[in-house]
Amino acid sequence: MSLLVIENVRKSFGAFQALGGVSFEVPERSIYGLLGPNGAGKTTLIRCINQITAPDSGRILLDGVPLKRSDVRKIGYLPEERGLYKKMKVGDQALYLCQLKGLSKRDAMVALKYWFDKFEIASWWNKKVEELSKGMAQKVQFIVTVLHEPRLLIFDEPFSGFDPINAELLKNEILELRDKGATVLFSTHNMDSVERICDSITLFNKGANVLTGAVSEVREQFSGAHFKLGYRGELDGLKNALGTEWTLEELKPTEMFRWAMLHSASKEVMSNTLLHEILQHVEVGHFSREIATMNDIFIRVVKESSEKENSTEAKPATPKA
Repeated sequence: MSLLVIENVRKSFGAFQALGGVSFEVPERSIYGLLGPNGAGKTTLIRCINQITAPDSGRILLDGVPLKRSDVRKIGYLPEERGLYKKMKVGDQALYLCQLKGLSKRDAMVALKYWFDKFEIASWWNKKVEELSKGMAQKVQFIVTVLHEPRLLIFDEPFSGFDPINAELLKNEILELRDKGATVLFSTHNMDSVERICDSITLFNKGANVLTGAVSEVREQFSGAHFKLGYRGELDGLKNALGTEWTLEELKPTEMFRWAMLHSASKEVMSNTLLHEILQHVEVGHFSREIATMNDIFIRVVKESSEKENSTEAKPATPKA
């Protein structure tokens, strides 16, 4: 079942079309990646979901019904632009923001103590926000985003400003929140984090979604027959056996093995059959299929989408008879 449904959402600012009919569904208890280059429309859509601005047309459904003002309590939003008041003390500000989310002062204090202890930041309670590093402030804002246990969490570049240790901490917290029942909409340019935590994605370009699907299926869709081989011996016999269907690209050797990449245009290659053939000719120390990375897919799809749009715009209109 889908918690969030986006149906043909359009939004323009004057002559600029930020969203040109975007549609996708976010399943419950999943982490859904919202990807795209700068200016693709991701932030505009997030603002529509948070009711900061309204779409010109289309619908946004939460739990199967159109989004309404009271649904703000069901949503936790961590924006890319940090919004803490620099002169306030950390604890006072966290308590204030939690009460805005509908928690009583008592419940907020109990929950904040739990999270501050968990993130090992209890000593920051009486510090002013301006004394914190960007990463420290990000931890505080993450806490007040998730503390009221919203069903939908929206994170816009959540790892920005974090060192690798704290980025790993945050990643594990996001996974745990999903496992406890939250649904996460995750906007980022970090394709490595997409591969590590996202279940599904939608890729935007120029206000339109140009690719949607499960991460594993998308990577498989864009992965051809490319295999990395670490071997001992000579490739001449293998080259003759594989024929013209295959291209063998020799790589820089290492102390242990010689290396090569095997490429084929065929979509019907069976790994076990190929490995059996290779073993007839060389001693194999490493054999693996190269799966397309989300970074490669991002670059390829955005480039192809832009080229297609530019080609359409440049095509002269057909004169009327």
